[in-house]
Amino acid sequence: MLLTATQLAALSRLFSSSVFHEMAKRGRSPLFARLLSEMGQVSRQVARETVGATFDAAFAVLRQSGLRDEYVYRAALTHNVLLGRHSLRTASMLTEFRAGACKADLAILNGTASVYEIKSERDSLARLANQIANYRKVFAKIYVIVGEPHVDDVIRSTNDDIGVMSLVRWDRIRTVREAADRADLVCPATIFDSLRIAEARAILQDLNVSVPDVPNTMLYGAMRNCFAQLKPAEVHDRMVLTLKRTRSLESLGTLVDQLPASLQPAALSVPVRRGGHQNLIDAMRTPFREAITWA
Repeated sequence: MLLTATQLAALSRLFSSSVFHEMAKRGRSPLFARLLSEMGQVSRQVARETVGATFDAAFAVLRQSGLRDEYVYRAALTHNVLLGRHSLRTASMLTEFRAGACKADLAILNGTASVYEIKSERDSLARLANQIANYRKVFAKIYVIVGEPHVDDVIRSTNDDIGVMSLVRWDRIRTVREAADRADLVCPATIFDSLRIAEARAILQDLNVSVPDVPNTMLYGAMRNCFAQLKPAEVHDRMVLTLKRTRSLESLGTLVDQLPASLQPAALSVPVRRGGHQNLIDAMRTPFREAITWA
């Protein structure tokens, strides 16, 4: 299907956090209806009986090779890795997680911490070296997941311990090069910078390190100094255990099961209040003919 730039932009924004938040808050999304209008003829081709079915049809268009944006890659990782190899009970997923001077696209915590830098067909590789250098300070395993056109360039420009994956189809990930587990190379002080104070405190206590007894104005610096003196691999492993508990997604299992597959990645990465879960479910069941009047 040949799309104009305007149509492609509107199609991508259907899966934005803005649409998701509106539906969670109000059970409807005027932005969803406006985007369908901007899509013109494409909206008629993806229209289905309900809003949920329409999302799946729109995603089927977006995931075509050449049109794939970052959300398609997140969806592939969510379904193939988080929900495919693991589960919401045994693993957790972080999005836009601070790692030094960068934010990680997506990280999955299971027995170790694996970060996935997404480079879609629409992306440049210009920032990749800097991103990898920052990820190295926080995550044991680093993967770059790319479209087929980027594979050779990423292989040539990265070290052998960096994993490389290719999104062959929207739902199939090919591992071109496996990542090495280098928990020994992380930077404990940088990990501290990525954590909430309560999480950092829990890690110190787990490692039998006394939390500094200082005024609150001095606590951040004192705790960071404690982290800086710890062994990298020990801090990394405790980070994984702590974040799996504090950032657990298990409570979202019921919501995820009731959403269309195309929106499950959004449900696991866009935070909404529990009270909005039913609004989302109701929005998905709304007839398409009613939804286009939301605007």
